[in-house]
Amino acid sequence: MASSNFVDYVKIFCRSGKGGAGSAHFRREKFVAMGGPDGGDGGRGANIILRGNSQYWTLIHLKYKRHIFAEDGQNGSGARSTGRDGKDIIIDVPLGTVATDFETGEKVCEVTEDGQMAMLLSGGRGGLGNWHFRTATNQAPRYAQPGEPEKEGTFILELKILADVGLVGFPNAGKSTLLSVVSAARPKIADYAFTTLEPNLGIVEVRDGHSFVMADIPGIIEGAHEGRGLGTRFLRHIERNSMLLFMVPADTDDIAAAYEILLRELTLYNPELLDKQRLLAVTKCDMLDDEMMTQMRSTLPEGVPSVFISSVSGLGIAQLKDMLWESLNK
Repeated sequence: MASSNFVDYVKIFCRSGKGGAGSAHFRREKFVAMGGPDGGDGGRGANIILRGNSQYWTLIHLKYKRHIFAEDGQNGSGARSTGRDGKDIIIDVPLGTVATDFETGEKVCEVTEDGQMAMLLSGGRGGLGNWHFRTATNQAPRYAQPGEPEKEGTFILELKILADVGLVGFPNAGKSTLLSVVSAARPKIADYAFTTLEPNLGIVEVRDGHSFVMADIPGIIEGAHEGRGLGTRFLRHIERNSMLLFMVPADTDDIAAAYEILLRELTLYNPELLDKQRLLAVTKCDMLDDEMMTQMRSTLPEGVPSVFISSVSGLGIAQLKDMLWESLNK
């Protein structure tokens, strides 16, 4: 992964701007005796804001920019002049980015729409000048408010890919091959485990000009929820998919058992994944005849719609796309 441009996890340290101090100034002019207080307010410290940008698909632009410091607000001055506010720092992130506090583990914000703005750290408010503190009994206050201090923290930014259909399967189940057949995506395809080392997205066209987004993530192995194989590194991308397409090769000894292993790994990682719609595709069926597929159908897991497909011969591909589109529109 050292040479990959896909970065979906970064840790950054941020510090917002502190507010400027209010001014304890008095009006002094040649023909104005005892002019009174005229200290202006301090400016607001700069905020640090996340902004969704649909043109971004990775967090690589933040990989080597781990420290982000915002500008302080300027101090107030005489003639009730307010100090300039600090210039906000806006960080563009891909859609599906979640920010969590590194110390507490609490979610701070989530960006899912293009142009959406989410506050990561707010700047300190500027202090009030002494002009605000004049009263009938204290007409010459010699004090003003200091600005509020800056805020700082370490944050984890995680990208969870937004897609309609997520492909779930063991390594070499044919996920990347399917994506290359039904979309214009060109993922790496080879005959060895973990060929896919980063998620791939493709737009799948269906009838009447409709389309949906399909995501291929690296293969899951038993124990993935504990970090085995590529572990939980990419399992989080499945959380944002509307439905899951489980893929098991036709030459698997026990298709139902393989499906249950995949389902268990997802459940142990996040039980909420059970609420998503599921579809089972038996892949690599180009060598099967109708009689063999009929016999195999009785051994498939119950309670999940299934379809036999072959990305090489095109068997069942049109039916699969129709089933996915119908499920997405329920």
